[in-house]
Amino acid sequence: MSTRTLAHDLHATLKTILVHRQRLGYLLNLGPAYCSSLARFLSGIIPQALDELSWIEQRAERIPDPILRELALSSIHEKAYHVQGGCVLATFLPLPAASRHLRIVAALETIYDYLDTLCDRLPEVSSTAYPSLHDALLDAVDLERSPGAPYRDGPFRDDGGYLAELVASVRANLATLPHYHSIRPHLSYAVTLYRDLQSYKHLPAGQREARCQAWYAERDPRFDELRWYEFAAACGSSLPVFALLALTEMPDFQPAQAEAVFATYLPAIAGLHILLDSFLDQAEDREHDELNFYACYASEADALERLARFIHEAQQGIAQLAHPQPHHFLFEAMRGFYLTHPKVFEQALDKPSNALLAC
Repeated sequence: MSTRTLAHDLHATLKTILVHRQRLGYLLNLGPAYCSSLARFLSGIIPQALDELSWIEQRAERIPDPILRELALSSIHEKAYHVQGGCVLATFLPLPAASRHLRIVAALETIYDYLDTLCDRLPEVSSTAYPSLHDALLDAVDLERSPGAPYRDGPFRDDGGYLAELVASVRANLATLPHYHSIRPHLSYAVTLYRDLQSYKHLPAGQREARCQAWYAERDPRFDELRWYEFAAACGSSLPVFALLALTEMPDFQPAQAEAVFATYLPAIAGLHILLDSFLDQAEDREHDELNFYACYASEADALERLARFIHEAQQGIAQLAHPQPHHFLFEAMRGFYLTHPKVFEQALDKPSNALLAC
């Protein structure tokens, strides 16, 4: 189905690890438990995630408007790895819970990617429509909201109910999720931050940076130690949402665990996630004049020092969680994937990536 799957990228990354001594040492130091979890993820979770995407792809093929249909399908084909990566915590869930987690993540991440594609590639979508389109994410995760009309400010095209069906799928599965109401406020907060970021980052160069800085000036005190572009990066990750969803499937779940997981992911893991993504996409973002958060650092030394701090804080937070193993696996898989991806070597980023792996 997809021309770019996470399995393909992971196999390419693992090949790279095997021929670089430092990276092979990094993998071996993670131990046999990590390698066993990686094997389960590759052989069990990724195929199931692709199965979940197949019905979404079939639904997208029935979108009446040809332009929306093309954009919906391209967002699925080009970003299938987002869904697969978002499902990583299902590796540690029992089968019924893992299947529900996969259904939620597949539909919800598809909404993230579809809306991002509309804002990025459809010129008729005005900046006024950015927040209203992303209200669909809030409609999906907040069962106390009544779903609205995300296309009210455009694009004025017929998607045949595609977006509404994705929202309905997420809501139906969330309604069966144990302890949903314990995580609902955190879900809504994380998605609101994401919606606000998307309202600013797609603006023209100059405007987007100014709006992001003004937004940062009104930040929650939990983000006071961050710079404006680090704050924006942290708000751009879907991982806090997926971590909370997986948490409620744990048999010994306690409401206090939700705050601990949320605080560990936002900002440290979420910030590192998008900063590493930006690190990998520097050349591509320069070519397309996209806002690249890693490029906002004054120097490479400054960037490495700040990202090392994110790594340290994430490791500390994970160690204090009630169930650290799944989050440790996600964190190290994310770090190894981004810092050993073939793009690192294509852009001559080997030295800074080695430094970040060594943290």
